[in-house]
Amino acid sequence: KKESPDEEIAIAFPDDGAHKRFKAKFADLPMVICTKVREGDKRIVSVKEGAPQGRHCIIVDDLVQSGGTLLECARPLKDLGATKVSCFVTHGVFPKESWKKFVGNDLIHKFWITDSIPTTCQQIAGLEPFEVLSLAPL
Repeated sequence: KKESPDEEIAIAFPDDGAHKRFKAKFADLPMVICTKVREGDKRIVSVKEGAPQGRHCIIVDDLVQSGGTLLECARPLKDLGATKVSCFVTHGVFPKESWKKFVGNDLIHKFWITDSIPTTCQQIAGLEPFEVLSLAPL
């Protein structure tokens, strides 16, 4: 909101589990729920509920590992007219430097994680689109 005070924001969830865990925290904002369907070895993510069109959609989840689900969720949000897609994830696990798939990726505007995993914070320090938020004030 600081960057663009007039920007419409929607909170997006990569699956029903994230929606159940976090919906109460964002009750006053529009919400978009994505869903995963497996077809053989392929996983297809689509928008199950909500309207991303004309909004900056912020995907919220508790942790990220490879990041595949977040990127697969971002694609249909953009396809359906989201102006920007960002991510907020509490725990950035990122094994095998999987965070690299977000660096230079035009699909993701900003990626906020907390400093709960110090090794990840050291690796992504100063790299766009990442911003590390401290848990200390909490």
